[in-house]
Amino acid sequence: MAIDQKMMAGSTTLLVLSLLRGGEKYGYEMILELARRSDNTFQLREGTLYPILHKLEQDRMVEAFDRETDTGKKRRYYRLTRKGEALLTEKAAEWQTFSSKVNAIVFG
Repeated sequence: MAIDQKMMAGSTTLLVLSLLRGGEKYGYEMILELARRSDNTFQLREGTLYPILHKLEQDRMVEAFDRETDTGKKRRYYRLTRKGEALLTEKAAEWQTFSSKVNAIVFG
């Protein structure tokens, strides 16, 4: 079943922060990981992901740095800051409350 993209829009920051909880990642790696972990239910596009990452970086929730690959290509990696970890904890608790209340109404 396809998920309405409007439903996903409110949770993209939480999803991105959650992907970085396991360690630093570059953008395309996050896109692949999100698809893998959600059995392809969630598919972020670069045009959606990078503005989120830039906003998180601007707000000091994530740090970005460049690293050279084995082939000499540079990739931009992102990692959570302490401020980002705190936001993730807050957003995860918020999501837990929200989803449990929606489930209580929908499923009685």
